[in-house]
Amino acid sequence: MTNPTVVDNQTVLDAESWKEKGNIAFKNGDWDEAYKCYTRALKQTKEDTPEKAVYYKNRAAVHLKKNEYNEARDDCTVALDIVTNDPKALFRRCQALEALEKYEEAYRDARQIHTVDPGNKAIQPILERLHQVVQERIRQNAQTTNKVAQMFTYAFDIEEEKEKRETAIKNLLVLARDKVGAEIMYQSGIVHRISSLLKVEKNKEIFLSAVRIVGELCKNCVQRTKGVLQEVGVPWFLDILNCREEVQVNAAQYCIQTILNSLSGMDNKPDSKPQSELCQENKNEIDTMLTCLVYATTSRTISGLARDALMELLTRNIHYSALNWAEHLVEIHGLRRLMEVASELEEYKYESSMEITSSTRTISSVCLARIYENMYYDKTRARFLNSVDDYIKDKLITPDIESKVRVVVALTTLLLGPLDVGNTIVSREGIMEMILVMAGTDDVLQQKVACECIIAAASKRDKVHSIIKQGVDILKKLYQSKNDNIRVRALVGLCKLGSSGGIDASIRPFSDGSTTKLAEACRRFLINPAKDCDMRRWAVEGLSYLTLDADVKEKLVEDKDALRAMIELAKGGDQSAVYGCVTTLVNLANAYEKQEVIPEMVELAKFSKHHIPEEHELDDPDFVAKRLEILAKEGVTSALVGLSKTESQNTKELISRVFNAICCQKDLRGLVVQQGGAKVLLPMALEGTEKGKKQAAQALARIGITINPEVAFPGQRSVEVIRPLLSLLSLDCNALENFEALMALCNLAGVNETIRKRIVKDGGVPKIENYMYEEHEMLKRAATQVMTNLITSPDVVKIYEGKNDRTKLLVLLCSEDDEETNMAAAGALAVLTSASTKACKKVFQPQTWLDILHKLLANPNKDLQHRGVVIVYNMMHSCKDVAEKLVATDIMEILMALSTIKEEGKEKVWEYAGEALKAAEEWKLIRKPSEEHEEEEEDVE
Repeated sequence: MTNPTVVDNQTVLDAESWKEKGNIAFKNGDWDEAYKCYTRALKQTKEDTPEKAVYYKNRAAVHLKKNEYNEARDDCTVALDIVTNDPKALFRRCQALEALEKYEEAYRDARQIHTVDPGNKAIQPILERLHQVVQERIRQNAQTTNKVAQMFTYAFDIEEEKEKRETAIKNLLVLARDKVGAEIMYQSGIVHRISSLLKVEKNKEIFLSAVRIVGELCKNCVQRTKGVLQEVGVPWFLDILNCREEVQVNAAQYCIQTILNSLSGMDNKPDSKPQSELCQENKNEIDTMLTCLVYATTSRTISGLARDALMELLTRNIHYSALNWAEHLVEIHGLRRLMEVASELEEYKYESSMEITSSTRTISSVCLARIYENMYYDKTRARFLNSVDDYIKDKLITPDIESKVRVVVALTTLLLGPLDVGNTIVSREGIMEMILVMAGTDDVLQQKVACECIIAAASKRDKVHSIIKQGVDILKKLYQSKNDNIRVRALVGLCKLGSSGGIDASIRPFSDGSTTKLAEACRRFLINPAKDCDMRRWAVEGLSYLTLDADVKEKLVEDKDALRAMIELAKGGDQSAVYGCVTTLVNLANAYEKQEVIPEMVELAKFSKHHIPEEHELDDPDFVAKRLEILAKEGVTSALVGLSKTESQNTKELISRVFNAICCQKDLRGLVVQQGGAKVLLPMALEGTEKGKKQAAQALARIGITINPEVAFPGQRSVEVIRPLLSLLSLDCNALENFEALMALCNLAGVNETIRKRIVKDGGVPKIENYMYEEHEMLKRAATQVMTNLITSPDVVKIYEGKNDRTKLLVLLCSEDDEETNMAAAGALAVLTSASTKACKKVFQPQTWLDILHKLLANPNKDLQHRGVVIVYNMMHSCKDVAEKLVATDIMEILMALSTIKEEGKEKVWEYAGEALKAAEEWKLIRKPSEEHEEEEEDVE
C-alpha cells in the first residue's frame, strides 16, 4: 500500500507517480532530482512489493550514473531480496561490483543473469570480459601463493644463506604492498612467523624488512589490522620501537601510525581526516593504542629515540583535526607524564632520570602545544592549567634542589610550547624570584637551567622589562663564568633582552654598539670547532635574536665562515638548532611578518603621542636585495632544501618565508629551481601552518611566472602545483599574491590539456572568473589572460555553453579601456567562438555587441583587429541564424573594406575578412557582384 503525499500544498502524488517523475528526471540527466523522486516513492511504500523492488532498481541506476557504486550495490541487493533473480537488479549490481573491483562477485551475478535470462545479449560481452579477468586473477593468485610459499622457505630459515634470505624478505615486502599478496601472506600465517623470527634475528636488513611487512599488512585493512593486534599485541610494537638505531625506531613508528590510520580511516596525505564511523567502531582499539603510547612515554627502560617517536605519534594523532584525543589524554593524567618528560635534562642524570635526546624537550614542547591547541573551551583550558599547576605544586612541596631544577626545566619547555600556560605559571608569586635566585647561586646546574628559563620567559614585553630590571646584572655576572655552558646561556639571555625592541630602530634596551658586541661573542662560539654542538646551538639562538638589528644583519651576511658554520650545524638534525638557524635566515632576509603601515593610523598615533616604530635605514629594499643575493650565492637554498625534512611545521613556515624572500628576486628564481627548491616547496604549500602554506605557494607562483613551467615543475609536479596556486585566489590573500598566482596559472594553462583539466577539476574556473569582475585593472587583466589559455579546453567551452552570462562578460571585456585586457578577452572569445556554435549565439547577449565588434574591427591595433575579424569569421561560419543577424548590420561593409585594404602586416585581417564574406555567400545571404550583374542583364532583356 502507498500513502499519498502533499506536494506544494496542492498536488497529491502516490509512489507510482513519484516513480514516473523520477523516470522523466532520469531521462533528462537530472540525477539528483531522480534520486529524490525514487526515494520518495520508497518512503511511500511500506510493504516489500515488486513495485518497491523497481524503485530500488531505479535508484541504483541513479547511483551508477553518479559513480556511487557502494550505494548502487546495496540498493540492488535489497531489490533482489524482494524479487529473487531479477535480471535488471543483477545486471546493475554486476556493474557496481565490477567498478568496485570485486570481480569474482560481479562474475557470479553475470552468470546468474545468463542462467535466468539466456537471451540477454547485453550480458554476453560483460560475462566474457569478467571470465577472463577472474581466470587471470585465479592464475595470479596461484602464482602469488607459490611465490609466498617459496619466499617463506628462504626468509624464515635461519640456516639459509644470507643473500637468499635478504632477497626473499625483500620480495615478501613487495608482495605485501599488493592487496592480493598481502591477503595471501596474512592467511598463510606470516604475522606469527615474523613475531617468532624477530626474537632471534640478528640480520638488521631482514629484521627491518620483516617489521615493514607487518606495517604493509595493516595498511587500509581494518580486518587484518585487528588480526595483527590480536596476534602480537601493542607491547610487541613498543619493544621494537625501544631501540637506539633511528632506522628501526622509524620502522616501528611507521607501523604504529599505519595501524592508527587503518582503524580511523586516515592516510598519510596532508588533508587526510578520520572517518567518524570507523573511529566509533574501533574506539576500544584506538583508545588502547593511544593509552599505551601515553603510558610508555615515562618508561625508564626505553631509549631516548623511542621516547621522541612516542611523543611525535601523540602530536600527530591527538589533535582535533586527527583523532581528537587530547582531552582524554588530560583525563587519564597523561599531561602529567609529558610534564615529567619535559622536566628532564640530557646532561645531568638523577637517579630517577629517563634517557632523552637533544631533541626531546623540543618535541615535548611541540606535543604540549598541540594538546593545548585542542583545548578550545575555557573549561578544558582551565583543566589543562590545573593539571600543570598540580605538577608544579607537587614538585615544590619537597625542598630538594632536584625538584626545583625539574620545575624550572619544565617551565622552560612550557614557554617554548603553550606560551600562555608558561607565562601564567611564571607570573605566579615567587616563581620568577626563585628563578633569579637560582641564577645567582654558585651551583652550575642551577645557573644553567635558570639562564634557559630567563631566556624563554623574555618573550612578552612586560616580562622583558621586569627581567631587564632584575636580571641583567645576574646575566652579566654569569657571562664571566669559567664554565662555557653557563657563559653561552648567559650570552643568549643578554642577546634576547638586547633585541627586545625587535625591528624598531628607535628602541635600544642596551647602549649603542652592544648588539654588535654580543653578536661577535656569539660568532666566536659558533665558528670555534673546539666547542661542542650544544654551545654552538646556543650561539645560533643568540644570533636569531640579534639579527633583528639591521647593523648585525649587515655584518653577519658578510661573514661567510659564520654563515657556513651555522648551516652545517643545522644539517646535524637537532631540531632546536634548525629552528635557530632558520630564524636567523628569516631575519637576514627580512622575511618576518610585517604589520601593514596605514598612513592615517600613523598620523593618528602622532596626534595621540603614541610611539611609532622606526625602520632601520639598512633594512631598505636595496640592502635586503643585496643580502638575499649573498645568501643565495652562499648556498642557502640547497641548505634549506635539506632542512625542509624537519617534522616541525613552525620551522617549515620559516623555511617557506626564506624561500619566498629569495624568490622575490627575479634573478635568483632559477637558482632555487636548480637546487631543488620547487620540489620541497610543493609539500610545504599543501601541509603546515596557514601562513607557511601561503608563503610556500607564493614562492611557487613567483617561480611559475619567470621560468617555463615544464622546467620549473617537470612531470606530475606541474599538476600538483595547481592547488597551492588556486589557494592564493582568496579574499584572505593580498592583491600581490592574487596577481602572482594568476600570472603563474596563465603560464601553466598554456602547457597542455592535462593541466587545464586539473584546473577545472580543482574548481579553478569560478575562482579565476571572480577576478575578471575586479575593479583592480591588473587583476582583471591577469585573470582574463588565464581564461584565454584555459578556454582552449573542451571542458571550459562546455562551461561557457551552459546557462550563464560568461560569454556576455567576455564580450563586454573586449571594450575595456585597458588594451591588454581587450587583447586577452578578444583572444578568448576568438577561441571560444571557433569551438562552439552556442557561444556564437551568445555574443549577441549584451546590447552593445555591435558597438564592441565595430571597435574591434576598426581598431588601429592590428592584433586586436585580427582577433575581431576572427570572431566575426567564426560567427559567420557557425550557423545561418547567426550569419543572418550579422548580415543585417553594417558588418558586411566593414568586412568588404577590410578585404580590399591589403596593408603590410595585416595579411591575416584581409584574409579572414574575405573568408567571412565567402561564408555569407555560401549561406546565400549575399551575392557576388558578378551574379548581381548577370541578373541585371537578364532583367533588361
